[in-house]
Amino acid sequence: MNIAILGLGLMGRAIAQRIAGFGLTVRGYNRSPITDGPVGVVVSHTLDEAVAPAHIIWVMLADFAACEAVLLAEENQPLWRNRLVINGATISPDQSRTLAHAIHTLGGRYLEAPVLGSTPQAETGTLQILLGGDAADIKRAESILQALGTPTHFGEVGQGAAVKLAMNQLIGSLTAAFSMSVGLVQREGVDITQFMETLRASALYAPTFDKKLQKMLDRDFASANFPLKHLLKDLQLFTTAAESRQINTQMVHSLTDILTHATTTGASDADYSALFAEIVPPQ
Repeated sequence: MNIAILGLGLMGRAIAQRIAGFGLTVRGYNRSPITDGPVGVVVSHTLDEAVAPAHIIWVMLADFAACEAVLLAEENQPLWRNRLVINGATISPDQSRTLAHAIHTLGGRYLEAPVLGSTPQAETGTLQILLGGDAADIKRAESILQALGTPTHFGEVGQGAAVKLAMNQLIGSLTAAFSMSVGLVQREGVDITQFMETLRASALYAPTFDKKLQKMLDRDFASANFPLKHLLKDLQLFTTAAESRQINTQMVHSLTDILTHATTTGASDADYSALFAEIVPPQ
């Protein structure tokens, strides 16, 4: 089986390398030139060069605009006929349905597959893959999905995308809530170790708290697997999707205001735990 990976950013590279490690032929394409490709992956200079030999196309692009530019450009449309396009990008349910309709019209198949986890999970094959689409297409892609992690079929196209946005909303809201709590106990002189021991023993604990605690305590937000600018984009997608379903998103709007300020003051590429610095500024 030949696989094409479109988008060789942090996640695209890790996914391509993981799939290649299972003995599949993998070609990668990136819209901007790259000097070194993932191990075991042939980097193609053109989209056609990557896609022409492929049976399955895995898309790992930054946003809907990038997906449109690559998948729906007039000169690229013939490429998708009789091919399965698996879209791992984080986009809204309506955007995913738009792409699915276009790919089906062009004679191809479409499966949405956003993931939970970042580069370490992609490298170890422990991603959670949130699927929306036809069961037959999932069966066709089974070997790839199993190589990358645990696939869960939520239903039709749009439903996997909705779950991804719901999960990423939790990333932002939990991180913001934890930041406020840590900030208060710090400034009241409470021992942070005692606080965490009590929190871990309670029903309020989430593992993500320990994952980001040291970054917050050190105020070191470099080495981002999921940068703050991407969280902002995903929360904006969440509010649009939720409001279209008559869900009150006032809380998330406040959070996006905080994130917007952070991205415009130099933290755009920082780890999303940099929310802490915005919520609890240095004294």
